[in-house]
Amino acid sequence: MADTSTRRRVKLYMLNEDRLWDDRGTGHVSSVFVEKLKGMSLLDTLIVWSEADNYDFALSFQEKAGCDEIWEKICQVQGKDPSVDITQDLEQESEEVEDDRFDEPSDTALPCELPACELSKLEEISELFNSVLLSPIRREKLALAIENDSYIQKLIDIFHMCEDLENIDGLHHLYDIFKSIFLLNKNALFEIMFADDMIFDVVGVLEYDPSLPQKSNHRDYLRKRAHFREVISLNNNDLIQKIHQTYRVQYIQDVILPTPSMFEENMLSTLSSFIFFNKVEIVNMIQEDEKFLQTLFAQLVDEETEDSKRRDLTLFLKEFCTFSQTLQAQSRDYSFFKTLSNMGILGALEIILGMEDEQMKSAAIDIFSYIVEFSPSMVREYILQEGQRQDDEDLLINLVLEQMISDKDPELGGAVQLMGIIRLLVDPENMLGTTNKTEKTEFLSFFYRHSMHVLTAPLFANTVEDTPSKDDYQTCQLLSLILELITFCVEHHSYHIKNYIVGKDLIRRVLVLLKSKHTFLALSALRLVRKVVGLKDEFYYRYIIKGDLIGPIVEAFVANGDKYNLLNSAMIELFEFIKFEDIKSLTCYIVEKHYEAFESVAYVQTFKNLKQRYEQHQDRLKDKTNLESVPSILRNNRFRREARTLEEEEEMWFDQEDEIEDADGVMPVSEMFMGRLGTGLDQINKFLERNRTASAKDTELKESPPKLYNRNTANAINISVNRSPPNNNPSPTPMSSPEGSPLEDKTNVQTKKPGMVGLVDYPDEDSEEDDEDNDGGSMLPASKRPRLST
Repeated sequence: MADTSTRRRVKLYMLNEDRLWDDRGTGHVSSVFVEKLKGMSLLDTLIVWSEADNYDFALSFQEKAGCDEIWEKICQVQGKDPSVDITQDLEQESEEVEDDRFDEPSDTALPCELPACELSKLEEISELFNSVLLSPIRREKLALAIENDSYIQKLIDIFHMCEDLENIDGLHHLYDIFKSIFLLNKNALFEIMFADDMIFDVVGVLEYDPSLPQKSNHRDYLRKRAHFREVISLNNNDLIQKIHQTYRVQYIQDVILPTPSMFEENMLSTLSSFIFFNKVEIVNMIQEDEKFLQTLFAQLVDEETEDSKRRDLTLFLKEFCTFSQTLQAQSRDYSFFKTLSNMGILGALEIILGMEDEQMKSAAIDIFSYIVEFSPSMVREYILQEGQRQDDEDLLINLVLEQMISDKDPELGGAVQLMGIIRLLVDPENMLGTTNKTEKTEFLSFFYRHSMHVLTAPLFANTVEDTPSKDDYQTCQLLSLILELITFCVEHHSYHIKNYIVGKDLIRRVLVLLKSKHTFLALSALRLVRKVVGLKDEFYYRYIIKGDLIGPIVEAFVANGDKYNLLNSAMIELFEFIKFEDIKSLTCYIVEKHYEAFESVAYVQTFKNLKQRYEQHQDRLKDKTNLESVPSILRNNRFRREARTLEEEEEMWFDQEDEIEDADGVMPVSEMFMGRLGTGLDQINKFLERNRTASAKDTELKESPPKLYNRNTANAINISVNRSPPNNNPSPTPMSSPEGSPLEDKTNVQTKKPGMVGLVDYPDEDSEEDDEDNDGGSMLPASKRPRLST
């Protein structure tokens, strides 16, 4: 037994590699007789060290009497004379230092000696349990001793005794003891403590936290207030028991146990693993119960199911998917979600999203998020299949977009989540290619035909006039999210978004948002324009020049004045990029059209350098008097004939329409506006007239959602740009689709008149296969339409 009279306050020092003593802390040391060891041992209440560590330690006593007393105890055990300074056998040490000091403890080492489990020894037990936590070897021995001696059950018996006697000190000691048992981090001990006949007593012990002013009522909450609800009867008793146990252990971890300190941070990893594997078992048992899942999904989609019942089913399904996070990625993707897909989970979510219950909608979005994150291709396949049999307003992806647009949360938390889901679905980086068709081509074509107008509807509705119709914070936040998604499309999509932007004159509508009182929205609009300019695509540059789309930016720059803010910096960076990249067409356009607004700007040299670059271009033009014709302002982007994907063929079409012999010089934009640009812009003007007429027809039919096009025909998509000044003609309606022209037979494409040329053809599902197989597999482009000539 411990001799409490010998408890002495000490400082512990450790000899470091530099042979200097490091202060390791202050505590108490005492001696105790261990029966199995048949000798005296030292007990340190603060510092312990592993027997396998090769360190030199020193204890510094507060009083000389204490040091002498402990030294005499040590010498008594060793059989040495306490009057000498050194008792270690130096010769023996020199012979064994290379072997013994570095050896791991033998497997035959004696286990930890536990004090008798008695009420009077609770403080001693608490000190012992706490003292071993820093030593991995001593923790192992203590855990083994607790398990072999049924020590936890004995401690629980004392707990009942303390509660009956209202012995608060004893209950506080028991709390410390059980906290140390948790920190031993042993699964075998958790299995004992979390058994059905033990777990409530363990929770009861943890109610008596000495750091709290009064005891907690965790047992009362778990027994009376936390109710287990079976939305569908479970016939598996093991599953029910596992669910109960997991909930209670999760409650202990999240609510009862205090937040781990830095010292304890990694000492509860086994508890987390215990919960993890319980969840894996629950998911697997439910997944294997085919009858249960069939009943679940049947009631979810049944029209006769009451709303309260359907809400419980949806919340259960959400929790089920949340538990699936514990599965390994392969099992989750190819087994779990495949099972749910076969049961019709996406169709069920479609029904739930069409209801008015906000709680059910929120749960359905969470479920949909899990599915898209782990298997976007499965969702795309479902959307393409349902597009063949449902109208646009009933499509799952459009229901998700509408939910995003109508989010009532002031901070748009749900809208942000849904924007991330849509972004995953339209991200080409996670789209697959197959032998006969490409997921990217099919899905993006479908998205721009049937869903893009739903995404951009709030943008078009709010930019009908020269200023935003609504400029409240929530609306601006939503528009900023929409612009962020469109910017993503500009960066990762090619001819699809190019056709949509120019056909809808989207940039002009976006630039209206520069007049918003919310700077973050103006910056989002400017970021989109910057992304477009950064693509270095002359087709976009012609569109910008033709529509004078730098004009609204110049107006915003002038209105901002000399304010040094983010908006000012972002606009200057845009012009600096144009100057640095030497974009000749935009340089000439800006200087000839808008330089007057920048002439007085002296705090940056961007605009003066831009004009200087323009003058250098003009000087170069004068030196080329031997040229037969004035060079085009458009760059000549030539392509080599090589194997390419369907998307690259479409990109080549855009660039080939501009193939003109081009020198380094440029043509003044003033002459371009006078008619010297050539017939290229005249051709675009013809497209504008046709699309404006088609847009008017679309407006009349916008109440009828667009249907999937006949797979045996190719739709000629015309790009339209407003020929007139910005505010004289109405902009395209938000609900009109990019397809302005009627369907035409593919065989007649080459015979159309130049004024009726479509800039992009959406290929049918077999077009890519035809391209790949043409001429023995060489990737030659399909026959092209007459291009814009100059």
